Amino acid sequence: MPNPPENLSLFPRDAEPGECLPFLFEAMARKAGFTMVAGLDEAGRGPLAGPVVAAAVILPEEVDLPGVRDSKQMTPLAREEASELIKRKATAVSVAVVSHAYIDTHNILNASLEAMKRAVSALDPHPAFLLVDGIHRVPIALPQKCLKKGDQRSMSISAASVIAKVYRDEIMRNYHRLFPQYGFDRNKGYGTQYHLDALRRFGPSPFHRRTFRRVC
Repeated sequence: MPNPPENLSLFPRDAEPGECLPFLFEAMARKAGFTMVAGLDEAGRGPLAGPVVAAAVILPEEVDLPGVRDSKQMTPLAREEASELIKRKATAVSVAVVSHAYIDTHNILNASLEAMKRAVSALDPHPAFLLVDGIHRVPIALPQKCLKKGDQRSMSISAASVIAKVYRDEIMRNYHRLFPQYGFDRNKGYGTQYHLDALRRFGPSPFHRRTFRRVC
């Protein structure tokens, strides 16, 4: 297997998100000898409640995924439709969930990286190279490239962002059925005014992150 430096020299270092073709980084990794390239992203770093969810996606070369982009720029319906399209067309998709309790014990950054590590480990076939959203490397012994705003620059990361967001939103809707007073079906655990008012009135639920400043 090729053994390049941490950042492949073929990768553009300073390209702005709008300057990159959606499969540019995947193509560069394949050109360097890596046939299975996985995109990684997470959902749920900022909320006051619920888990963090990571997804890993391996896409075939130049697969057509119309409408798939950074999940934050998509409507809920568009994300749901895109998630089903990605699952049909991807070579492999995996999801990993790390609980609010793990977040409280290890902090949200470490929990996010652990979720990504678990998602990679669950992929079949196993990837040879990782494209990771953000600036922090996943703690796993695989070559990888971290991309700022990667969900806007790499189709594989965009696909992972959609899968992770849709999966986590469903978890939060299930939590809402248990604790409807917090509005988890609408805020997904984020600190909206309604959510903060409910915390002051009812205190935290069993799913809240007790180490987050606005919870306790």
